[in-house]
Amino acid sequence: MNSIEGVRVRGALGGIDDDGLRAWLSDDRWASGIEETRGIDAQGAYRDFRLARDVAGRWAPDGDTTQLARTLALDPEAHALDLEKEIFVALLLSPLRFDFPSAGELAAAVRVRRRIVQAARRTVLAFDTEQAERPDCWSWSEATGFVLKPGHELIPSLELTLWPDLSGRLFSFSCYRATEYVLLLALAQELAESHPAALAALQRQWRTRAIQSGAFHDVFLREYGSLQAPLPSGYYVPGDRLWFRNPDAASAEVEGYEGSWVFYLGAGLFTNFWKPGQPYTLVSKCVELHHWRDGLRKDGARAWIDESVVEARVAESLADPERTSRILERMMRLRDPGGVYAEGGCIDASREALRCLLPGTWDLGLPSLAAAG
Repeated sequence: MNSIEGVRVRGALGGIDDDGLRAWLSDDRWASGIEETRGIDAQGAYRDFRLARDVAGRWAPDGDTTQLARTLALDPEAHALDLEKEIFVALLLSPLRFDFPSAGELAAAVRVRRRIVQAARRTVLAFDTEQAERPDCWSWSEATGFVLKPGHELIPSLELTLWPDLSGRLFSFSCYRATEYVLLLALAQELAESHPAALAALQRQWRTRAIQSGAFHDVFLREYGSLQAPLPSGYYVPGDRLWFRNPDAASAEVEGYEGSWVFYLGAGLFTNFWKPGQPYTLVSKCVELHHWRDGLRKDGARAWIDESVVEARVAESLADPERTSRILERMMRLRDPGGVYAEGGCIDASREALRCLLPGTWDLGLPSLAAAG
């Protein structure tokens, strides 16, 4: 059984002053199972909240949160409040402590995760690692990336880019860049309500130069878990960004097939930006990555993945429980370190989440936001 660290909330030890947080803490389905510890350290007063070990063992055996919504009779797809509650309980189950500088930041973290899930569910794109297309509210140069044209606002421009029910078409993305746009949209939506000055600074930034790739991670995200202290293979919080690694060295050489960046949507589901209405389960995602090796094709120096072959192999394996079990035995292992292709699977040791974002406590690493704090 993994340790249960849950969340630490700093600030006054009096009553919780956030309505949402009070509602999550007091839900009859788990209120009696929450352990609370109060203390004071060098940084000041804090309150720790976690689920009791015996409760956690029943609801998330071995730290696996993928059945949490079903266990608690939550419907996170139909009800936003149920999604927030699944997020909150998953945080209470965390084997690594989440530290929040205030109750407000904890509530904002739950809200922005809910926004990530809602934005990701609606996102449908065309997979392409070589070309990128955007609506005409964006302009591109190699020096700036895609930036907003004058007169266009960040939130509606991101929505038009990600959601074909608004634009009427699919725009080309890699999976990594797609996750950046979803994160940026959710962040901007939350800032519009809770930190407008930061949203204005964010929008100014995207009028001059896009932040992307490693810089995006450094500015906006915090990573929890590591190869030295890995998270349980089934521990996910809705709104997590995570990577499934392709453990096959040959097919991983094909651009875009090194692995797969996704969001955890809750209720055991992960994003599939390329096929509307067909989110992955942990099983189907692992099986798909396993069969990328079967789709590998070469034409001289050029290599590619034949997705039709992959799709057929996946269907065959998922229809055969014994074959699926054999695949999962390998794929559900922790991934090997970078550059190593040995006995590891596709499961990463860490997950990623947005940093604090409220006035006075935000820690987004963007210098131009300094005046917004």
